[in-house]
Amino acid sequence: MKRVILYNLFLLAALALHAQDITIEAEYPSAVEAGRQFSVAWTVNSGGGEFAAPSFEGFYKLMGPQTSYSSSTQIINGKMSHETTYSYLYYLQALNEGTYVIPPASYTLKNKTYYSDSIRIEVLGTGASQQSVQPGTNAGTASKAQPAGGDVSVDLSLNRKEVYIGEHIAATVKIYTKVDLSGITEIKYPSFTGFLKSDIETPPLTQLRQENINGTVYGTGVIQNFLLFPQVTGEITIDPVQLTVLVRQKSSQTDPFFGDFFSNFQTVQLAVVSPVVKVNVKPLPGIKPEDFSGVVGKLDLKATINKDSVDVNDAVNLKITISGNGNLKLAEAPKLTLSPDIEIYDPKFTDNIKNSLSGTSGQRTFEYLLIPRHYGDFTVPPVTYSYFNTSSGKYETLKTKEFRFYARKGTESASGITVYGGVSKEDVKYVGKDIRFIKPDPGKLTRSVNNIISNTSFYSIFAIALLIFLIVLFVRREHIRRNADLTAVRNRKAGKIAGKRLKAASGCMKRGEMDRFHEEILKAIWGYLSDKLNIPVSDLTRNNAVTALKEKGISDDDITSLTGILDSCEYERYAPASSGTEAANIYDGTARFIRSVENSIIR
Repeated sequence: MKRVILYNLFLLAALALHAQDITIEAEYPSAVEAGRQFSVAWTVNSGGGEFAAPSFEGFYKLMGPQTSYSSSTQIINGKMSHETTYSYLYYLQALNEGTYVIPPASYTLKNKTYYSDSIRIEVLGTGASQQSVQPGTNAGTASKAQPAGGDVSVDLSLNRKEVYIGEHIAATVKIYTKVDLSGITEIKYPSFTGFLKSDIETPPLTQLRQENINGTVYGTGVIQNFLLFPQVTGEITIDPVQLTVLVRQKSSQTDPFFGDFFSNFQTVQLAVVSPVVKVNVKPLPGIKPEDFSGVVGKLDLKATINKDSVDVNDAVNLKITISGNGNLKLAEAPKLTLSPDIEIYDPKFTDNIKNSLSGTSGQRTFEYLLIPRHYGDFTVPPVTYSYFNTSSGKYETLKTKEFRFYARKGTESASGITVYGGVSKEDVKYVGKDIRFIKPDPGKLTRSVNNIISNTSFYSIFAIALLIFLIVLFVRREHIRRNADLTAVRNRKAGKIAGKRLKAASGCMKRGEMDRFHEEILKAIWGYLSDKLNIPVSDLTRNNAVTALKEKGISDDDITSLTGILDSCEYERYAPASSGTEAANIYDGTARFIRSVENSIIR
């Protein structure tokens, strides 16, 4: 009997060990084209461990990891089986032709490490018709942007890829799609390290335009335009633009008689990234002049003076205006060489600058305040201003004309004040009776009979004051302790902040500003979930928000209501067609969801 029990125990232990076998499977393409994007995913059949991705040598990592979780339970013939999988998705870009091997990924659980198989990917050459603009293209002939491949893609196109340092580059972020989009939920622009970035006013993307590219019709739209001014020389790499879009997909097959009329559609999230872009920045040739302003472009210089004669210690206004096109925001103030009898203050500058795809144009005006501290004739020598002309590839120097003005003595001499080189001096004047002597007589002093300490009310007031002090001290410490936990503070104030945003949304709905209404609703929901679930807004997605709400015990009805509100708002932002009744339903649903979560989650 003991042998049978022992045998069964060994059998159960073996089955348990077999059930706990951990596997790591990789999904990847065996061959890709150079310059194209692709994805690599590892799937682990267990949770609670730590996943470590390998080095992607030979490839450029665009984004990742994006994690996802799935769980399923099956009961077959009375036997229950449970399966859990965790996926880790990376987006890569192939760089050069050849065959590359990515080392195995690892997964560590309970001090034991598991490894996947290595990955072998062959990078093939691309056809000439499919190549986009490559680094080294002539700066004056930038090619037309091409889709990066796939049903949805995004491109960061530049009008030139070889420029001088400080010369502007026009950048355009454009989306291409062959499928129906419900909206764009997230846009992440690169940091543009090594560039000074200026935004160009771009109309909001409300609808896509049909465009024929190499025989394929795409829905295209410009998301944002920039102006980039390189600040360092050499080859600069611009990281990809990352988009998360909502794609409408059919969830059932097409009916042979009625077509898509009775088909069901669902909205799924899709992450897309733009290709990596490289720019060659050349240094300015030759030797810089001493009065070089730092401007690269084409300039004009004008100067005016408001007076030709003033009194001593009165101000003369010298205005110098720099106009043209180029990086005018970096234009330095002209240097003046004046007489030491003229006091000069730091210039005040005003800008009238506009950004467009053709560059930055306008003017910057410097106003100098000049104050003569001595009478006589004064001269403002010509002011020189040098810049680099991109058209001629040379430094050019601009020069103003000479100005003269006369400083009169004024009326100060009548008061006995004479001015010497900017310092005012006045004769010493005797002011009578300006000294008061100390009185030696102490006066009559009397001793007080009543002592406050001997009064019984003194101790009562002292005890009450001490009690009030202790109460205030306790309340203050409790207030400091509660506010020390920033997470708890954000959690407590989440509902109040969401209420303020809902109030702003209600005002927008009454005024008929539907675009701003849906934007305020989304801010209220995402801000509330971030504060309530302690998840940063940058890391908050629909998937991890739903998972966190389920862990907090929120009902499925409330979660379904939340996802419906998010879908409606995103759809209305990019395809506005809502009525006042639908907006009121969205507002009421959002308020109900926030009240339900406030009543369910207690800290």
